[in-house]
Amino acid sequence: MIVERLGLVDFRNYAEADVVLHSGPNVFIGRNGQGKTNLVEAIAFLATLGSHRVATDAPLVREGKDAAFVRARLAHGERLLTLEAQINRQGSNKTRIGGSPVRPAELPRHAHVVLFAPEDLQIVRGDPSARRRFVDQLLVQRAPRFAGVIADYDRVLRQRNALLKSARARGIRGDALTTLDVWNDKLVALGTELIVARARLTRELAEPVHVAYTAIAGEDHTPELEWMLSVGNADDVEHAFRTALGAKRTEELDRAVTLVGPHRDDLLLRVRGLPVKGYASHGESWSVVLALRLASAELLREDSSTGDPVVILDDVFAELDADRRARLAGLVGGYEQVIVTAAVDADVPSELRANVVRVQAGQIVEGEIDE
Repeated sequence: MIVERLGLVDFRNYAEADVVLHSGPNVFIGRNGQGKTNLVEAIAFLATLGSHRVATDAPLVREGKDAAFVRARLAHGERLLTLEAQINRQGSNKTRIGGSPVRPAELPRHAHVVLFAPEDLQIVRGDPSARRRFVDQLLVQRAPRFAGVIADYDRVLRQRNALLKSARARGIRGDALTTLDVWNDKLVALGTELIVARARLTRELAEPVHVAYTAIAGEDHTPELEWMLSVGNADDVEHAFRTALGAKRTEELDRAVTLVGPHRDDLLLRVRGLPVKGYASHGESWSVVLALRLASAELLREDSSTGDPVVILDDVFAELDADRRARLAGLVGGYEQVIVTAAVDADVPSELRANVVRVQAGQIVEGEIDE
């Protein structure tokens, strides 16, 4: 897949922008705060229906406006396709493919993007929600129907927690809350599907993560991935989930919150037999993150019948030493389209320094940027 053209209206700091992109490497150069990351954020939004920087859509809309518009022309081989998103400050977003209205969940079927960013360090250093979000985004990119599974699970979880809070307020304890069993059935059905899919995806990531980590780090630290399940590790996930809910029933009623399920699971990452979080060096942590993203790109590439995912490197090279820069450039250079952002030209390896677009104060400018 190649993004041939990107158009923005009232997105972040852009009143309007129209950017032509090419196959192979593309570089957005601009000082910090000028808007280069906003361009790649817009591209990634079409693939993930969200931002890698903020949890809600409102910050994507330019100050004083009610909606932002993202439009991209994609090339899947000889086939051209135009994707559009209207991101509303309030209310539901609207999306189109080829000018025809579609559900937002349809966009990720056509836009395949893997984005690396400094925020990715939170995958290995942050709380478990960052690791769950990483896996779930990849899960949706590979099988868009899981967007519905995840949304339904979150909805049932909220309703079950509301029931627990209401029961605590009314002093209901133990088996007296019979309606809880109905919500347990729904939670177990959706949660089991999500747990099984996450575990399968983790197994599929293991080998490409190992290969990518070794290539980036220049040595083999035996990276490992393992899902830590709050329902307990078992061959029969549905039975384990239901049993765990039963065991936690009294405590859940006391605390008015659901204590087991995929919303409490975590992805354990190790190098050299030790957890990355708390033990890995800065360089090792970056190597793990980059390996996770490269492994994601490889899985999306294997899945696709229409070409590679677009690989985006957002201010990544400034965070890496010279050796890792060179190795990363070599690994991504074979993808159909690579988009790089950088504050300084020299941070970008020479083999990726092509088709340069300069960005200043929300404008695409010709020539050198004013100091």
